[in-house]
Amino acid sequence: MSAVPTSTWVRRGVRAVHQLIDRDGDGEVSDDVEDGARAARERLEPVARVGYAISGVLHVLIGVLAVRLALGVRQGSADQGGALAAVAGTPGGQVLLWAASAALAALAVWHLVDGALELRWRQLGDGAKDVAKGLVYGAVVVTAATYASGGETDAEDTSDDVTEQLMENLLGTLAVGAAGLAVLGVGVYHVVKGVRRRFRDDLRLPEGPGRVAVEVAGVLGYTAKGLALGVVGVLFVAAAATNDPREAGGLDAALRALLELPAGPGVLVVVGVGFAAYGVYAAVRARLGHL
Repeated sequence: MSAVPTSTWVRRGVRAVHQLIDRDGDGEVSDDVEDGARAARERLEPVARVGYAISGVLHVLIGVLAVRLALGVRQGSADQGGALAAVAGTPGGQVLLWAASAALAALAVWHLVDGALELRWRQLGDGAKDVAKGLVYGAVVVTAATYASGGETDAEDTSDDVTEQLMENLLGTLAVGAAGLAVLGVGVYHVVKGVRRRFRDDLRLPEGPGRVAVEVAGVLGYTAKGLALGVVGVLFVAAAATNDPREAGGLDAALRALLELPAGPGVLVVVGVGFAAYGVYAAVRARLGHL
């Protein structure tokens, strides 16, 4: 008997997967698959909400690190890696990080499943946004698991290495510039969402004084985070424009760039307080809002 070519096995595998997800034979994803995805999303949601609250705690820690940086404490990095390293250095910190990794992983998967369903329903904008969020939270999971296992990582070094590799040719340089513009756009979106208080659509605001507190936290938080993301975007655009990958950087580099501005320490304190406020808002949204 002659051997079956590899290409034939590949075609058979693709056909089998297609038949599995398209049991109705109409060329679309089976309703059974969609129902399963909905059920998985519902089961994940309680744990995903814990993950969202943990994300809020990380923002509070980043805010504290930013204020410390403004006050002259230059040790460590003022970003998610620095926040996770701070947790890892506490008694029982690694156990906490493993638990946080599990909750954040549930949040990442929840967004990926939700995004896939939205794309299935032709809600392209919302679907793409949820998939992007899932990938971002997935990256946080990897970083958290690294610190939980006793390792460490440097986001700035990773950013520099990736940017340098991309900028070895013109197409990669253009990609870095485009990524910078995209991040800048996300930053502007956050600022507008904060200033115009559009975040109120994402949760059920409590009544009484709590309502005012949540709104203030949302305005400060979204505006501060948007400013920081905007600076990150500018750094990547500058790297592409000058063909110098060392100009690029992540959140820590952006906060340190703010420190170099006139009245930089004061600006950085305000941004740090804003990050902490965003963390408080995220914790409330984890309980009362949409993920």
